[in-house]
Amino acid sequence: MLITDEWITIIEHAEELVEFMASSEVVDKYNKARETVYSDKELVKSIKEFTYLKERYEEVQRFGRYHPDYSTVMKDIRLRKRALDLNEKIAALRLAENDVQQLFDEVGMLIGKSVSQSVKVPTGNSFFSSSSCDSGGCGSGGSCSCSA
Repeated sequence: MLITDEWITIIEHAEELVEFMASSEVVDKYNKARETVYSDKELVKSIKEFTYLKERYEEVQRFGRYHPDYSTVMKDIRLRKRALDLNEKIAALRLAENDVQQLFDEVGMLIGKSVSQSVKVPTGNSFFSSSSCDSGGCGSGGSCSCSA
């Protein structure tokens, strides 16, 4: 592929967009929330313990109820997850993550639709899709009456 003036202009605009998004209030709020979570040593320890427990959970899931530690691992992971979910710092981080994802989805949709109205942009957010079949087909064999 040859690099033309048009490609250089596109790259420059993309870099400007990245800088603009990185310096936005939404990303700044996310960075502060992330810093708040990961500067709390006890919380970081809890997250690491939960990560280890998730690994044990995956091991137990291979065998299901027949694994000797099934009950204890299942109970422990639910308790740890609930404790982390109820932590205010983690809740703030998750909300900030959602806001950043929404910003990325909106920018992606604007860019995609500026190219063509038929461009499919995967957002993971049903708000941005006009129907459940916007991704090119639902795979249900037409039972949802999509035209894919």
